[in-house]
Amino acid sequence: MANFKIRTGTEKDFPAVLEMIKELAEFERAPDKVTNSVERMKQEKEFFNLLVAEDNKGKIVGFAIYFPAYFTWTGKAVYLDDVYVKPEYRRKGIGTALIKNVIKEAKRVGATRVRWHVLNWNHRAIELYKKLGAEISDEWLMCEVWLQ
Repeated sequence: MANFKIRTGTEKDFPAVLEMIKELAEFERAPDKVTNSVERMKQEKEFFNLLVAEDNKGKIVGFAIYFPAYFTWTGKAVYLDDVYVKPEYRRKGIGTALIKNVIKEAKRVGATRVRWHVLNWNHRAIELYKKLGAEISDEWLMCEVWLQ
């Protein structure tokens, strides 16, 4: 039996999630890139979906943030922006459960796929994603225009 549960996140979870977002930014070697805030998350909550993982004491130990997307070739999809599990809770199936729940929701809404990015040096994550059936492209490069 799992020692965690996955549930839909709420506004009361935003402070814990934001702390984990900052931890993720540290892990990804970009701590200065986080400009989000709890207040902003509250204002923009209609733009994202949130799943949280709780341990058996109710502590939030992981999250997944995703949102609807549309791709010209295939139509409706889901974009998984971030999935994160606190280091001490990794290798317990939590990340897998979060991703599987996002995939389940994508199927429920009739999406054609779930898409996300991974850093090329994050080998543990890459292996997990491959086990889940993800195709990992080394051909496409990410492009961004920062507006702030």
